[in-house]
Amino acid sequence: MTLFVDAKAEFFLSLRPAKPAAGTLAGYDSDLRIIGGIAARLCDVPPAELRVDRLSGRVLRAAFAEFADDHAAASILRAWSAWNRFMNFAVAEELVEGNPMAAVPHPKAPSKAPKPFQGDGTARTLLERIAAGAREARDPWVERDLVALAFPLVTGARSAEMLGVTLGSFGGSPGDRRVRLTGKGGKTRSVPVEGPLERLVDAYLLSRMERFGLSGLPLSAPLLVDTKNRPLRRGGLQYLVAQCYRYAGVHDRVSRGALVHTLRHEFATRLAENGASAHELKELLGHSSIATGQHYVESTARELRMAAGSSPAYGVLESLLSSSPPDATSS
Repeated sequence: MTLFVDAKAEFFLSLRPAKPAAGTLAGYDSDLRIIGGIAARLCDVPPAELRVDRLSGRVLRAAFAEFADDHAAASILRAWSAWNRFMNFAVAEELVEGNPMAAVPHPKAPSKAPKPFQGDGTARTLLERIAAGAREARDPWVERDLVALAFPLVTGARSAEMLGVTLGSFGGSPGDRRVRLTGKGGKTRSVPVEGPLERLVDAYLLSRMERFGLSGLPLSAPLLVDTKNRPLRRGGLQYLVAQCYRYAGVHDRVSRGALVHTLRHEFATRLAENGASAHELKELLGHSSIATGQHYVESTARELRMAAGSSPAYGVLESLLSSSPPDATSS
């Protein structure tokens, strides 16, 4: 009979050709190790002696019940997904006859509804107020702040993608300029950019050279830097965007925990409102599935509003209201 530790090693070997992110592998390893340790104790054997065939639905259900006592719903769902994938592998390798995870309850996946700015015109207000110098700082840099906000608003870039952009990422002929983004799993995509963003970036780069006394910048230079000309990092970008929201007076229109991602959601949602298809959003946002882009299309409810608005009853109401407005005082 195959030991769990050996099956786990084979499982990770099977994942290598797909080149999963290091964080994904670390998460799998942690979840398999912790739940596996609980299961071994429930089976009254040392973890090193736990066999895969002992991982029944009853054992795993009890192990997850104990795990759930001091873990959040998101952690439970993540661990369940890791174990479900591992047990599917075990079935494929004929180590067990069936996947017992169907017998293990798990929390529902959180809603993936987009989280753009709340309220119409918020993005415009944000950009206008930051351009006017609303953000207070010891070393203010309006041009840099505007690029940090505008770039994801017109490209839909994730924060990690934006921090990975260099000056050499921009290319294409006039009228067909593009920026190359590197997304999850190292996948690259090319997103069209228009003249206003180019002019904004040019003004920022000019201010950057003047600020630091530079005669030029290499193509390998990062697009975004801090006030000491060091590459901007995730924490710095998060802080910068949060400060911009605060000083622009729009912080109460941002969904909790979204921050930089709000700008990406704003990009996608407004495109969907203007008729972009789920396929177009998939390509622009770098999603692996068209279903994710469909969330933005559904969130705008354009088709639903058009369908509901076509009800013949609206015509009847319009006729009634225009011919004889109802008397509010009548009973």
